[in-house]
Amino acid sequence: MTANNDSDIMTLEEVATYLKLKPQTIYTWAQEKRIPAAKLGKEWRFRKSIIDKWFASHIDDKFRQFVSESEGDGMDRQTG
Repeated sequence: MTANNDSDIMTLEEVATYLKLKPQTIYTWAQEKRIPAAKLGKEWRFRKSIIDKWFASHIDDKFRQFVSESEGDGMDRQTG
């Protein structure tokens, strides 16, 4: 596993910061299976690449052309 793959795994708090939401919101969504997550013991973990795809899937259809344009220029491929 490379260092890049390690940074792809995020904690609940990191996802909350990334999405600019409260940790409690992410926790509730994880419990309700509304956001893709894995529960390891008592801790939730998230893969950034999957969160990015999930987020893109929640963008209203009338804005899809902007998502396609940003994917074409590699904007969503940046990590860290």
